[in-house]
Amino acid sequence: MRKSERIYDMMVYLNGKKYFNLKDLMHKYNISKSTALRDIQSLEEIGMPIYSEKGRHGKYVILDNKLLSPIVFTIDEMYALYFSMLTLDDYQTTPFQLNFTTLKQKFQKCLSEKYVDALSKMETILRLQVSKQPNITPFLKDILEAAMYEDVCRVTYTKQEIETCYIVQFYDMRSKYGQWYTTALNYETGNRQVFRCDKIIALEVTRAYQPQPLHALQSCSHTIYKQRGATAFSVNITSKGVDLFYKENYPSMKLHSENGQYRIEGFYNKDEEDFIAKYFIMYGDAITHIEPTALKNLIVSRMALLVNHFKTL
Repeated sequence: MRKSERIYDMMVYLNGKKYFNLKDLMHKYNISKSTALRDIQSLEEIGMPIYSEKGRHGKYVILDNKLLSPIVFTIDEMYALYFSMLTLDDYQTTPFQLNFTTLKQKFQKCLSEKYVDALSKMETILRLQVSKQPNITPFLKDILEAAMYEDVCRVTYTKQEIETCYIVQFYDMRSKYGQWYTTALNYETGNRQVFRCDKIIALEVTRAYQPQPLHALQSCSHTIYKQRGATAFSVNITSKGVDLFYKENYPSMKLHSENGQYRIEGFYNKDEEDFIAKYFIMYGDAITHIEPTALKNLIVSRMALLVNHFKTL
């Protein structure tokens, strides 16, 4: 292994460690003590915050300065990261503390004039389309950290100008159609609940309940969500409907395909009748059959309301 390759590999190997011994490097890379010492000096010269502790049990300590060690990317990897980063620029709030002007400057400082020019041209041609997210979401980072650290939280949620308090544990976050959503276990009802993140106006960690492991919540989210008395449905759709399904669907739905025939199966809870009717209206004539009749009646009733609305305009 060449020295440059070894130094890069060491940065990756040591990144995240709090300390290491000289013998660790000698053994891992099969190098001499003098070579290991020179490599450590090289790491310090490129900015890795290392200092040595003397004594019988001496070691090298890596300071936590909140900076990642340099990572080498291929040109195509750099392009992919750059344009993925740009998609977040449409969000009023992200879970990360980002300054896009600074980020772009950092990219440009690491690149030759040739690649800076290529990026500039690509920005005029290439777009990774996302829905613009206009709403400020003050607790987005707190929601992410609460989910990561498996904290139970007391949240105040506003819906139709009514404020309600919930005791929840978050375990999922996603962006959809220009909004941030989070899924949580409601400890007072025992059910899964989806919250629009910008509607959470207060959040604090509480010890009211013993938190559950994150993996346990994620593995049984389907059963948590399904409430007693939920209605199962089966809706046949055309290939056009398949495209619509992949553009928008929910955890309570699954798409099945048999001999060129497509079917959406799932369920909806008692308080979700209006939501499910609105959802399937979107499919229009891409629906060929609906079960049960109760769901069809919900859709027909909702469409009648829409017809009456437009007649009065």
